[in-house]
Amino acid sequence: MTAKSAAAAARATVYGYPRQGPARELKKAIESYWQGRVTADALHATAAELRRSTWRQLAEAGIHEVPTGDFSFYDHVLDTTVMVGAVPERHRAAVDADALDGYFAMARGTQDVAPLEMPKWFDTNYHYLVPELGPDTVFATNSAQQVGELREALVLGLTARPVLVGPVTYLLLAKPAPGVPAGFDPLTLLDRLLPVYAEVLADLRAAGAEWVQLDEPALVQDRTPAELAAVARAYRDLGAGTDRPKLLVASYFDRLGEALPVLAKAPVEGLALDFTGAAAANLDALAAVGGLPGKRLVAGVVNGRNIWVNDLPASLTVLGTLLGLADRIDVAASCSLLHVPLDTAAEREIAPQILRWLAFAKQKTAEIVTLAKGLAQGPDTIAAELAANRADLASRAGSPITRDPAVRARCAAVTPADALRSQPYAERSAAQREYLRLPLLPTTTIGSFPQTGELRTARADLRAGRIDTTGYEERVRDEIREVVAFQEKAGLDVLVHGEPERNDMVQYFAEQLTGYLATRHGWVQSYGTRYVRPPVLAGDISRPEPMTVRWTSYAQSLTDRPVKGMLTGPVTMLAWSFVRDDQPLGETARQVALALRDEVNDLEGAGTSVIQVDEPALRETLPLRAADRDGYLAWATEAFRLTTGGVRPETQIHTHMCYAEFGDIVRAIDDLDADVISLEAARSHMQVARELAAHGYPREAGPGVYDIHSPRVPSPAEAADLVRTGLRAIPAERLWVNPDCGLKTRGWPEVRASLENLVAAARSVRAEL
Repeated sequence: MTAKSAAAAARATVYGYPRQGPARELKKAIESYWQGRVTADALHATAAELRRSTWRQLAEAGIHEVPTGDFSFYDHVLDTTVMVGAVPERHRAAVDADALDGYFAMARGTQDVAPLEMPKWFDTNYHYLVPELGPDTVFATNSAQQVGELREALVLGLTARPVLVGPVTYLLLAKPAPGVPAGFDPLTLLDRLLPVYAEVLADLRAAGAEWVQLDEPALVQDRTPAELAAVARAYRDLGAGTDRPKLLVASYFDRLGEALPVLAKAPVEGLALDFTGAAAANLDALAAVGGLPGKRLVAGVVNGRNIWVNDLPASLTVLGTLLGLADRIDVAASCSLLHVPLDTAAEREIAPQILRWLAFAKQKTAEIVTLAKGLAQGPDTIAAELAANRADLASRAGSPITRDPAVRARCAAVTPADALRSQPYAERSAAQREYLRLPLLPTTTIGSFPQTGELRTARADLRAGRIDTTGYEERVRDEIREVVAFQEKAGLDVLVHGEPERNDMVQYFAEQLTGYLATRHGWVQSYGTRYVRPPVLAGDISRPEPMTVRWTSYAQSLTDRPVKGMLTGPVTMLAWSFVRDDQPLGETARQVALALRDEVNDLEGAGTSVIQVDEPALRETLPLRAADRDGYLAWATEAFRLTTGGVRPETQIHTHMCYAEFGDIVRAIDDLDADVISLEAARSHMQVARELAAHGYPREAGPGVYDIHSPRVPSPAEAADLVRTGLRAIPAERLWVNPDCGLKTRGWPEVRASLENLVAAARSVRAEL
């Protein structure tokens, strides 16, 4: 096919779409089902209507081929586990008794059975549930969900393309099941898994699928020769099948690198590649391997992870360059639109001029359709759209919102000494022990306590004008008094104020910093029914006034025990925001760090002796390619030290991390120079404690003993066993006892019981020392 005919054949598509519905109907329906207020049939009906509504909207917008199978009640990797029959043995009885309840039990756990581990999906803020596999795992085909959703779309008269997690990525994401030797490699199960995938593909073909998309994002990471050989074998075998649909293998989040020639030679009918950010390198790499003659290329030229309006002329240039490299060029976002909110039209509190800089899922869909039209019919057919786009880009570039000379001058004046504590850790540690006088195995929590219905109602009443600021703040004081009193009674050693005034650990600060914009309806799925509203970091950052000092000081006035000041760190402020893309991330991080440094110093000045700066996103933001990591970690760790470097030696700096694998960043954790780090560890059975020990980590650490992502209440014995496991890696004088994460999403009854058991466990083990 010629370049001209490839352009003329261009179509618009997407890999996936936000699942929740315009008013988060899915979240409400699932939580109502958990609470027994709606039936399973009603939940399925809500889900089916949301899927139909999404597909119709996409088709009406001009999407030629809608995705199916991207919808999920909790997580698409968990859906894949069900599809291939890899249900862990401990959950088998529950799944056999009731498939839906068993599915949620794998995600959330029960009082008697632990859930699957839940880390971040590559370098995003979405979480997936880790498959647990072993040498005895038996796979079995269960394509009911995938076939059913395809049929739903076809009944509407739509062209539909099922989307599945690819077999290689599925196995690379998996872990050895409990009891399986740690050295077991799930990829050795590939030959056992491929026949199941072949059966699923055959089932989808029989149901009417012309194309099926197999997502292989793990291939954008550094892969060994053995792993690349497995990729070649997987797609050789799947491509050899005769009773199958056409195969589109998709990658995203970064460049394919050494996996590209492997996939280009595979007997599949198409590839979908990311051409945004670092993945723009895919363009030259694709040309270097001779393109995809005789195949379909889906070009991801609209950033599916950020919310800035696309540079349409630049994207059209990329698409033009791709002509001649494949027989058919289709246009898409760089990845699923799961990672962005639904529609900017709902944001009535953002100035219309600024709103035109933003593109959520609906607007990105329109950009994809516009680019496909421009590619197929020529740029003259989209002249009006291109002119409007150029005006929007110019408006943003020239806005005073984006540049503050005072902020830039302060950043330019930073010296290396500003990012250093005044004494080394060994000297600081002795000063802190003398000042704080904490027992062995000190107990604390991570920060937040349950956000009750009353708190949310009070916040909503304040926004609606039904109560005034005085009334709202009195409600917050009541909650702080209750939280402090409970912690004292439970016997915790270092307290928190519970964060009742905070809507979200990033949004709360963003709303008080210049340069940030807040949305009202910009919800994005984090995990399951947990949705967040990432703020928009649009311009230079500064702190007009203290943000947390009065609430921390109020809590400290209620107790003689130390109360931690609680802040969100600069890397997480970036990672959990939609961050500006017009300057290097390191420059933006330094601006945020200096604003937070002012807050840290003010907390210390008000008498706060323990200050926690959370960085749960440090690992998730780690570049997927090893070659890119040193540069990232250099500015990320400097930003943390710049935030905390101005305090006195006796002020104890804590940090917290969660949702991730930490083994490959232990050196960076050390480079933060925090005095104490708390980490998520309960689901992984203290793996991170062993990783810290293997690195020789010299500071204090609190690997979590209470999994707060599950409604389970750990018994004192269970928590004590985890503490003892931690002690095998970390000496008692450096080990803290704490939950995995904040308690915002849990209810008070389970929190009270769990923290009382946590304290009892610490005291029990302390008595053994």
